[in-house]
Amino acid sequence: MTRTTRLAALAVGTALLAAACSSPGSNDSKPQPALPTAPSSSSATQPAADAATAFKRIAAAVPSATGSTPVTADNDPNHLLGRPGQYTSKITFGDSRIKPADTQGLEPGDVQLGGAIETFASNTEAQARATYIQAATKALPALTEYDYVHGIHLIRVSHYLTPAQAEEYKTAAGKLP
Repeated sequence: MTRTTRLAALAVGTALLAAACSSPGSNDSKPQPALPTAPSSSSATQPAADAATAFKRIAAAVPSATGSTPVTADNDPNHLLGRPGQYTSKITFGDSRIKPADTQGLEPGDVQLGGAIETFASNTEAQARATYIQAATKALPALTEYDYVHGIHLIRVSHYLTPAQAEEYKTAAGKLP
């Protein structure tokens, strides 16, 4: 391979990683990544069929989860909403425990400001997305995040939260129908 070809390949790879993680910022801290799957429960209640409904239920259990912004086909930085095998709905949210100084330069809607919830047609698609994100960010600590899959939902949580704080989202996700 020529040097130009290698540089082009590197640029494409970098762009794909950035797209996978929704406009991440940078930080020198060492995050604690996670990819546990919240236990499934057979609940007779109405399922949280979209990201907004799932967020309302999670925010009721995690009071520091603030404001949610729906992602639309027009403003989706990843261009995945509604695409085959990708999320059917998505919201981003903040977490009041994250220090503003840590998030300077991040774009509105960035997962590192708090998190995101992506809803899929199936659990298999949600798990595939979580696995992809974890693989894509493994070597890039500034992009690492906590990812929890429960049913058709992928709950993505900022690495600026401590493991104990992120665990609150995992626990709340485990209570989704």
